[in-house]
Amino acid sequence: MKILVVDDEESIVESLSGIMVDEGYSPVCARNGEQALEIVDEQHVDLVLMDIWMPGMDGLETLKRLKESHPLIPVIMISGHGNIDSAVQATKIGAFDFIEKPPSYDKIVLSIKNALHLSSIEKENIILRQKADDKPKLTGKAPCIVQLREQIARVAPTDAWVLIQGEHGTGKELVAQEIHRSSNRSHNQLVDINCAAIPEELIESELFGHEKGAFTGAGSSKRGKFDLANGSVLFLDEIADMSLKTQAKILRILQEQKFERVGGSKTISVDVRVLAATNKDLEKEIELGNFREDLYWRLNVVPLYVPPLRERIEDLPFFIDDFMKLFAAKGLGQKEFSPEALALMAQHSWPGNVRELRNFVERIMIMSPEMVISSETVLTLLPHLLERRDLHDSSEIHGTEQDSTSAGQNVRKVQACFSQVYEGMNYKEAKKEFDRLFIQLKLQENSGNVSKTAEQIGMERSHLHKKMKTLDV
Repeated sequence: MKILVVDDEESIVESLSGIMVDEGYSPVCARNGEQALEIVDEQHVDLVLMDIWMPGMDGLETLKRLKESHPLIPVIMISGHGNIDSAVQATKIGAFDFIEKPPSYDKIVLSIKNALHLSSIEKENIILRQKADDKPKLTGKAPCIVQLREQIARVAPTDAWVLIQGEHGTGKELVAQEIHRSSNRSHNQLVDINCAAIPEELIESELFGHEKGAFTGAGSSKRGKFDLANGSVLFLDEIADMSLKTQAKILRILQEQKFERVGGSKTISVDVRVLAATNKDLEKEIELGNFREDLYWRLNVVPLYVPPLRERIEDLPFFIDDFMKLFAAKGLGQKEFSPEALALMAQHSWPGNVRELRNFVERIMIMSPEMVISSETVLTLLPHLLERRDLHDSSEIHGTEQDSTSAGQNVRKVQACFSQVYEGMNYKEAKKEFDRLFIQLKLQENSGNVSKTAEQIGMERSHLHKKMKTLDV
C-alpha cells in the first residue's frame, strides 16, 4: 500500500513516514499541495495524509481538487491548529478523518486502517455492481449466439486483445462486459470510452490525460483512460470514429504500453488489456483511407462477430420476455403479447436490432391499455410491416430472383420462433391461431377487400366469409 504524506514540516514528514514503514506501508512525500497533486496524477496512491496549513495551496484547496480528480482515494487531514470549523469543512469536502498534531501513533494507525478498509469496500462494491446478476447479459439460444458465448469463454481468461464487430444495437458492449467479468482482471473496474462521443480536440486528453495548462480550461492535471485502466481492461467503443492522428498515437501505446499526457513530457508505463468495438467494416475503411491497417492488425488478435437480430430471429421471444420483466419492475404493469403479435413481430427485420426491440417493447407497454398485446396494436406501432419494405428493396436491388439458401434459412428461423409461440398448444389450436393470423395479414395487405383477398389466397369468397366468421376475424 502506498501512502502519500503531505506536509511542509520536515520533522512531521519524517515521523509519519517512519510510522508508515513500521506498519508495512510504502510512504511517498510531498512538501506542498501542488506537488501532492502531481504525485497523485502520476502514481498510484492508496491514501493521503495531509496537513491543512501549508504555504501556497493550502490543504483544504488541495483536498477539494484531489476529490474532483480522484474521488476514491481516502484523505486524512492533520493540523496543529485544529478547530471544529476546519474539521467540519474538511469533512464536507470529503476528508475521511481529521487528526490534530502531534498525532499519536495508535490514532494515526487506526485511522489509516479504517480508511483503507472503507476504500476497499467501496472499490469492491463498484466491481460487484459490474458483476451483478441483473447486469444485462447475452440473451438467446440461437446457434450463432451459443457459438459467440463459447468464443467468449475461451478468450476471456487470456490477456488477448479482442475486436468486436457488429451493427448498431446488437450488444457489442455486453460482449465486452462478459469478457471482463470472466477475465483475470475482473477484480479491477472496467474502463470504457465511446470514441464517437468525444470531440476530436478532446479525445487525446480523454485517452492519455493532460497536464495543468495543456490547453484552455485545463486548470489541473488529469489522468486519462489508459492510466485509469492500468491493471484492468479498457473498452474502446466505436474505435473507427477516431482520427488518423489519434489512431497513430493509439498504435504506439498499444505496442509499447507507454505514453505521455497531453502537454507533458514524462513517460507513463501501463499494463492494459484492450477490447475494441465498431459497427463499421474496418477492411473497407482501410481501403477508403479512414483507418490505419497496422492498427487494425494490432487490434484484431481475436475477432468476434455479434450477429444482428434478423439473423437470430428465433431469440425474439426471449428478448421480449426479458424486456417485459424489466419494464414491469419499473412500474409499467404486467402484460404479455398474443401469439399472433409475436409471430407478426418475427416478420420485422429490426434494423435497429435489440435496441430497437427494447424501445418498441417499452413504447407498447406505455401506450397500449391492453393486458394482452394484440397483433392490431403491433401493426399500429409497426405499420411498415404491411409495406414489406425489405422484400421490395431486395427485389429492386437483386431482381425478382431470390436466393433460395437465404430464404430457406429465414423460413427455418421463423419456424423456430413459431414453435416457441405455439408451445403448449395442440395441433387444432395452433392451426386455428395460424389461420386467424394469416387471414388478418392478407386482408390488411388488400385494405380489407374480401374478394381480392379470396382471389389472392385461392379461396372462394363465400368460404372466406365463413372462415372469417368462425375465426372471429
